[in-house]
Amino acid sequence: MTDLVLQPDVWLWLPMVAFAAGFIDAIAGGGGLLTVPALLTAGLPPHLALGTNKLSSTFGASTASWAFFKKRLFDPALWKVAALGTLLGALFGTLTVDWLKAEWLEKLLPLAVLSAALYTLLMPKVEEGRRHLPQGQRLKTKQGLQGAVLGAYDGVFGPGTGAFWTVSTVALYKLDLLHASGVARTMNFISNLTSLATFALLGHIHWYLGLAMGSALMVGAYLGAHCAIRFGGSFIRPIFITVVLVMASKLAWEAWWIN
Repeated sequence: MTDLVLQPDVWLWLPMVAFAAGFIDAIAGGGGLLTVPALLTAGLPPHLALGTNKLSSTFGASTASWAFFKKRLFDPALWKVAALGTLLGALFGTLTVDWLKAEWLEKLLPLAVLSAALYTLLMPKVEEGRRHLPQGQRLKTKQGLQGAVLGAYDGVFGPGTGAFWTVSTVALYKLDLLHASGVARTMNFISNLTSLATFALLGHIHWYLGLAMGSALMVGAYLGAHCAIRFGGSFIRPIFITVVLVMASKLAWEAWWIN
């Protein structure tokens, strides 16, 4: 669906927004809270905005995921069950997005984001370099549920998924923020790609705009991922907390006061 007529300036400022979103998302997640409202402001209908956002965000997620993998900050062998759960959850979420009523989600989401921020502020500091996971059936169950829930959320809505992945990974497995960010970027890529394929089949993508934004988002994601890897948890933590607090405030304002 690419016959929508857009104002000429949209092709300039939307890629600029995508660049900023890619940088932030690679470090802390939440980049979709910039791009989705921007796409709606540009005049795209909601379903087309969500699908186009998936196209652009998949570019950024793939770039950031590859950067963490190359630096050995993510081990695919340890996260196979989470990856499968994420794929299935994202498929389910995207297929149900056309009919699912999300009023309750809009009001509960700010509380969930605030809880994530508070947990990050108050949680005991995890030792840098902590990446080992206890093996066993319990780990597989936790990973499968985590992947299914967050994958479904990404399929239905999306913005903030990376932040939820980061904080839940720290909470569930006691990994440090740097390695948790590596997990978040990779799982976010899996859910984005799954959701993108589904949106494409449903015809909910503005391909030209998505590719333009995706190119800019890749550059932002590359710079953000390498900054996070270079400076570690001490760099990620304040940006992550700032992002989730802004997310919570924005969502609460829109859900509880404006709506």
